[in-house]
Amino acid sequence: MRVLTGLQPSGDLHIGNFFGAIKPMIEAQDDSEMFMFIANYHAMTSSQKGEILKQNALKAAAAFLSLGIKPEKSIFWLQSDVKEVLELYWILSQFSPMGLLERAHSYKDKVAKGLPSSHGLFSYPVLMAADILLFDTQIVPVGKDQIQHVEIARDIAIKVNNEWGEIFTLPEARVNENVAVVPGTNGAKMSKSYQNTIDIFANEKLRKKQISSIVTDSTPLEEPKKWQECNIFQISKLFLDEEGQEELKKRYERGGEGYGHFKMYLNELVNAYFKEATESYENYLKEPKKLEEILEFGASKARKIARAKMQKIYEKIGL
Repeated sequence: MRVLTGLQPSGDLHIGNFFGAIKPMIEAQDDSEMFMFIANYHAMTSSQKGEILKQNALKAAAAFLSLGIKPEKSIFWLQSDVKEVLELYWILSQFSPMGLLERAHSYKDKVAKGLPSSHGLFSYPVLMAADILLFDTQIVPVGKDQIQHVEIARDIAIKVNNEWGEIFTLPEARVNENVAVVPGTNGAKMSKSYQNTIDIFANEKLRKKQISSIVTDSTPLEEPKKWQECNIFQISKLFLDEEGQEELKKRYERGGEGYGHFKMYLNELVNAYFKEATESYENYLKEPKKLEEILEFGASKARKIARAKMQKIYEKIGL
């Protein structure tokens, strides 16, 4: 089963990113043919500052490698290192009706949130279709908000196949309902947009501050507390096995500890869980050349597949 996902280099990763998307993706490396790329072309829709884009791409590579992406198992590359995707993007544009793109809700949502309207933002789904179709992707893991983009890729693929024959594999969106929805420090879904994150690779002082900001009720220290309604517990349980969760529930129920104690405990859990990944991340950032070599290793494999696919398309389109 060939699975593809793009990872935008959009700043620091938080534990919601990890448990909601990255951890399942890393685990899937053992039983799927994984294609994973850092989507720096897509990131240009929100920033065009070259140095920032470059640094964010390297930071993203360091982060994903440190968290468990294995370049010897998966094909892991920087989107801009496989230029064929832009060529296919233009070809697919000829099969992308304006009405189809005008119905894309992500464009409207992003413009409503203040992103400047541009052709790049409007045609984002066509570039995403090129990412997917170039590699004969079968499964695309997405959140519910991205299902429409995979459906657009299918629609474009069907139009091309009707014109040229069975050129493209029709992809399917996979939404894992069991994937964790991680609450942020204010109880809403953890998101950079809501400024309610606990960052994976933040320094200890900042991360402690983020955890200290978790919203709680005013139950006195000596009284039992309701773990079912506590954001601290809901985040802590992500790091605990069943036995650990039961022990933490008992601590809540017997009283004698304040929310400050539970925040300190969560801080310890996060630090311990990501200790090795943080050390690895810091080491990678000291060796940008090594990161570039790993990305080039993946890009060389991705280009080989992309060029073979484009050759078939050239024969159909007359280029």
